[in-house]
Parts: sequence; structure tokens; C-alpha cells
Amino acid sequence: MEGFWIGVLAGYGIAIPVGAIAVLITEVGIRCGFRCAFFAGAGAATADLIYATLAVVGGVSLTTVVAPIQEPLRIISAVVLVLIAILGLRKARRRRPPPAEFVFPDRRELAGTYARFLGLTVINPATVVYFAAFIVGLGVARDMTPAQEALFVTGAFLASLSWQTLLAGVGAFAGHRLPHKTQTAAIIAGNILILIIAGLILVQ
Repeated sequence: MEGFWIGVLAGYGIAIPVGAIAVLITEVGIRCGFRCAFFAGAGAATADLIYATLAVVGGVSLTTVVAPIQEPLRIISAVVLVLIAILGLRKARRRRPPPAEFVFPDRRELAGTYARFLGLTVINPATVVYFAAFIVGLGVARDMTPAQEALFVTGAFLASLSWQTLLAGVGAFAGHRLPHKTQTAAIIAGNILILIIAGLILVQ
């Protein structure tokens, strides 16, 4: 089970630092409820699963593959975040109080949310470098059997998913408890924070 706990540690290490995805998941929870936010978090966790798998399969050799595309993808991710933040701010200005009877999102909306957050997280190829550096840095890369590699990937995925689910719950709780004006202010603040994060990504 050592591989599993190493994966859990790596999963929390990549998921917990507050970034644009975390802010967006919380914002989705405020605006759309837990179910939407959970699928958003599941999309982000799936991207971590993909990159953790690539890391244990390819190891540090993947860093040489990722390096040439890291710069353009960094710029693309920043531009995408800016567009998301601008659209979010426009929607927040037009936001009306929700109806008294809450309407649950349908499967198509949930699937779209999942795919959108999977795509947003996948465009950050630095994640695969992080996972590869993590297992190599700990000196466990060469000793991992296929079973341990599977446990590592599973642990990383479950850790990421549990953290994203917590963010979804926090956002949904705030959405149910906060007055409409406070919810709108929180959404505006979140999108402004995303703009700041995008700016920081661009100047790196």
C-alpha cells in the first residue's frame, strides 16, 4: 500500500494549492449547487489521474516531451482564464435571484461541466512534470511494480477528487446560506481573482 499513500500525498500536493480551478469549482458550487460543482471537480481530478498515469509510465523522460509545448500552453491557459473571468463577470452583473423551487441540472449540463473542467485542467502540462518529479525525488520510481504504480495513480486521483469535492461542498453551502447579493459579490470576487491568477501566469 506504500504506492497508494505516496499517491495520496502527491494528489493533495497538486490539488490543495489555491489556483484558478479551485476558485472556479467553488464559484460553480455557489451558482449551480453541489451536483454541478462535484462534476466540475471530477473533471479536474480526472486530469490529475491522466497526468499521474503518464508520469508513472513515462517518468522523467516525459519532461523533455512536455518542455517544448509548455510555454504556448501556459499562454493559452492564461488567455482561456481571462475569457472565463470576463464572461463570469458579465453573467454576475445580470444574475437574478434563483427561483423558490430549485431545478436540478440535467445530465447534459453535468456532462458539459465535467468536460469543461477536464479540458481546463489538462491544458496545464506542468502537472505531469510535478508527478514525475515527485516519484523520482522520493527515490521510488525505479522500485515501483505495476501494482504499486496502479496504487499510486489511484491514491493521487482519490486525493484530488476528495479535495475538489470539499470545494464543491463549500461552494454549495455558501450558495444555500448566503443572501443573493452576497453570492453575487463572492462570484465577482472569484472572477477578479481568476483574472489576477491569469496575469500571474502570463508574467511567469
